[in-house]
Amino acid sequence: MSALNRNTRRRLNKLQQTSSVWEGDRRPLSVIGNNHQQPDGEGHNDCILWVDGSEGIVRAMDLVSPTMGPEAIVRALMQAMEHPQSPARPARPSKIVVRNREIQFFLRGVLQGLDIGIDYVPNLPLIDELFRGFEEMAATRQPQLPPKYADLLIEKAYEIWHEAAWEVVADHQIISIELNRWDIETLYVSVMGMLGMEYGVLLYRSWDSLKRFRSSVLADDSWEKMEQAFLGQDCLFLTFGRFGDDTEDEDEEDDIDLADLPVSEIVPGFGTVHPLEGMRPYLYEEEAIAIYVALEAIQRFVHDYHEELDDENLPKIGKRYRIRVPLESKSTVNVKINTHPDLADELLEMAIESEEDDFDSESMTIPLRDDLVPKDAFLKLGMMSWEAIESIRSGVKSYQSQNIKAIGEGMPVILIQTTRPKAQVLIEQIETAGGLKGICFNSGEDPFEGTRYDLGIIQTENSSLYLLGEFSETDTNHAAAREQWEEGCENQGYCGLVIARGLAGASRGNPKPRDMMALFEARSLSTTDLGIAILKAEPSITEPPF
Repeated sequence: MSALNRNTRRRLNKLQQTSSVWEGDRRPLSVIGNNHQQPDGEGHNDCILWVDGSEGIVRAMDLVSPTMGPEAIVRALMQAMEHPQSPARPARPSKIVVRNREIQFFLRGVLQGLDIGIDYVPNLPLIDELFRGFEEMAATRQPQLPPKYADLLIEKAYEIWHEAAWEVVADHQIISIELNRWDIETLYVSVMGMLGMEYGVLLYRSWDSLKRFRSSVLADDSWEKMEQAFLGQDCLFLTFGRFGDDTEDEDEEDDIDLADLPVSEIVPGFGTVHPLEGMRPYLYEEEAIAIYVALEAIQRFVHDYHEELDDENLPKIGKRYRIRVPLESKSTVNVKINTHPDLADELLEMAIESEEDDFDSESMTIPLRDDLVPKDAFLKLGMMSWEAIESIRSGVKSYQSQNIKAIGEGMPVILIQTTRPKAQVLIEQIETAGGLKGICFNSGEDPFEGTRYDLGIIQTENSSLYLLGEFSETDTNHAAAREQWEEGCENQGYCGLVIARGLAGASRGNPKPRDMMALFEARSLSTTDLGIAILKAEPSITEPPF
């Protein structure tokens, strides 16, 4: 059994001891949270309460996993004493009563030296009343999904996850679905996930709503205006999250790509946003039917036209489907689904203009951008044989040629390996910028840490500079690869950038030919060509990139 250390006991003994009697208990509370978001009933469904029975106030409440040991009760008690909920003030009780013998014996051992009595009672009137209130609230709470459609929608959501439409459709490549049922004429669909950040399907009730929201996001206004823009949307949505993500470290969670996780950790969520209703994390019956039919149409469409949609430019495709209305055996609906290259071009142009405006406003003070290469990408510097280069040239969809002659052992290249959706976005960003102009290495230093770096930099044809990666100058492996790189560039003045998928698979670090997605041949640039000197970290930056 763990015990409080001496410092903690001294700290607690300094608190004012009141004559109050506190009630404490831990009970299952599965009514908190949505059952569809907790696999096999697991999750945060034990509730720990500490209440001041004399004053009738809750001092601490915590939701924990059923697998957590009795130490969780002590942690909640510590909070009740030192950091209680308002209006209570820090204090130490003279007596604690519990209705569980195991909890009583555990607390007696842990709380020795604090002059707190711990007694057993069969009933806890105040806590009993609180839990009855919780249960009454849960009984009247709107479920996330209408019960008779819940299983159907959850099953359909996982089918959408497995179909992974975001691998072939970017969020700006809008698809329309004509329903003409359930007070919905046409839904404009935006599929999220190609960036590897957020996954889901947004179904806007009008094109104006979608365009207005995108414009607000690209304007990069204040949080207040962003919140107003978010709540001003008019759409249904299906999003995907991770089981238990509320307990994960936020910084670690930001680096996780859901596509790299097993499906057992993925949880779907449904809801709607409306300018007058705000965000509602649940659906009514007609909304549930409409979103089910729309998701079924999307699933069929992506399955039927997967190869066509995987093209760099969104093709014009139209298709009609007859879809059975769920739980209505003789009822079907005719659905018309179309791609809209014109709308996709309009949204993409808005994004490009926004990026150019951002770069123009920062170019006088920030010589280098770091928003091109995915943060979790695998980078490798080295020489690639001419045989391998020829294989890539003929096998990838995206190839930028410089008519380089085969001189020496091979071509100096930098390999970027990431997930397929992120690789596709990276390729599109380079192509949108006019292609790759050149690659350069430049020295950088962090005067606050006293460290120096070898910075890989790429320049696109629109003269933008991007950080490719930073390498420690004390890394002997990088030093050897860099020397080989320089020798290869001196022979022909050109180099290559290879982009591959398969980051999370068995080919990580050593992509196979089928994993190669792009080859950009470009000039080998010097720091003189770019007109930059040693790059230094600014005081506001805590770590590279610069």
